[in-house]
Amino acid sequence: MIKLGLIGFPLGHSFSKNFYLAKFDKENITSVNYDLYAIEHVNQFPELFINDSQFRGFNVTIPHKQTVIQYLDELSEEAQQMKAVNCITIKHINGKSILKGFNTDAFGFQKSLEPLLKPHHDKALVLGNGGAAKAVFYSLEKLNIPYKIISRNIETGDLTYTDLTEDLISEYPIIINCSPIGTYPNVDACPNIPYETISEKHLLYDLIYNPEETLFLKKGRDKGATTKNGYEMLVLQAEKNWEIWQSNF
Repeated sequence: MIKLGLIGFPLGHSFSKNFYLAKFDKENITSVNYDLYAIEHVNQFPELFINDSQFRGFNVTIPHKQTVIQYLDELSEEAQQMKAVNCITIKHINGKSILKGFNTDAFGFQKSLEPLLKPHHDKALVLGNGGAAKAVFYSLEKLNIPYKIISRNIETGDLTYTDLTEDLISEYPIIINCSPIGTYPNVDACPNIPYETISEKHLLYDLIYNPEETLFLKKGRDKGATTKNGYEMLVLQAEKNWEIWQSNF
């Protein structure tokens, strides 16, 4: 039995496990299993696979997307640029485990964003500068869309939330929420931006997918903006992970 899994901490409800087990069931894949491995410290990671050659791959979530890199032998181009990994392949050769890291978050984000882009969507504001934002920065750079990072502290961004004037919101028609604000169960919270300036020319994208429509997206929709949550991004990156792993079986 080939083993795949997700490492991170804490691991509560997992999109990945539900997605892959449903996929395996639907496609009658009986030789692969996917499970959750809640490891608080990244130095526990090698213990999972070092003596178990059935492990062929992992997904990685917070807080290990960057610290896990020290255990990898190779990085794909996008993972190297982002210095963050969410997908790992493992080859077992002559008793040695060879690990390669990928970042499919960027693939998922870009593929889900591109169909929504119109010619006037030429600048973006990115709310938050955590691990999730790295895939967004990478994708916007590939799409040649200049962006500003909005952070609570000026040391970690280009601007703070208090800098968000009506003129600035009007100038930047794409607004992407990479912060956790509005995630279930805190559904009554949203990033502190001047929503009254949002118009039908805006595109609001929220990496959050639970709830399906965050308050951030609802406020945008009420103003006529195009809105999108992070669910399709997750599905696209999950399928890309599967494609990468399969080439390694």
